[in-house]
Amino acid sequence: MDQIIVGMADCRIAEGAGQVLATFALGSCIGLAIYDPQTKVGGLLHYMLPDSTIDPARGKANPYMFADTGIPLLLEQVFGRGAVKRRLVVRAAGGAQMMDRQNVFEIGKRNYLALRKILWKSGILLHAEAVGGVRSRTVRLDTATGKMWLLEGGEQRELVAGASRPGGN
Repeated sequence: MDQIIVGMADCRIAEGAGQVLATFALGSCIGLAIYDPQTKVGGLLHYMLPDSTIDPARGKANPYMFADTGIPLLLEQVFGRGAVKRRLVVRAAGGAQMMDRQNVFEIGKRNYLALRKILWKSGILLHAEAVGGVRSRTVRLDTATGKMWLLEGGEQRELVAGASRPGGN
C-alpha cells in the first residue's frame, strides 16, 4: 500500500486501490477528506488558518495554508479527476484548542467555522467530523475503500459518515 503524506499547508489527490492519503498532528489545523466512491478519487487537505486576507501574499504563495483558498482548490482538483459533487463523502478532523488555553485566538474554532461556511456555500454536506477538544489527531483516507481512519489519544477508529464528535474528547 502506497502512503501519500500530506504535510501541513498541503493537499494531495489519489485514485483507486493501493493508495492511502495521510496527514499527521492536526491540532488547530483541519484535515478535510473528500472522496467519490464511484470514481474512487480522494483528496486530503491540511490547512492551518481560516482566512487568507490576513496575508494575501502568503495565501497566493501557498493557498493550501488557508481554508478560503485551499478548500476550493481541493474541490477543483477532485472534480478535475472525475469526482461528482452529489456523490462526495466529506469528513473533517482537527480544529482543537491546542496552545491557546485562554481562547484568545480560537484558531481551531475559526478553522472549523470557515470550513462549514465554505462547504455550505458550495452546496456540499459534511458527513462526519472529529473536531474541537484539546487532542491532536492523525487521519488516513484509503482511496480503494473510502474509509477514513482517525488516530486520537492513542485510539484508532474509523470516522464513519454520519458520525459526529464535536468537542472530540
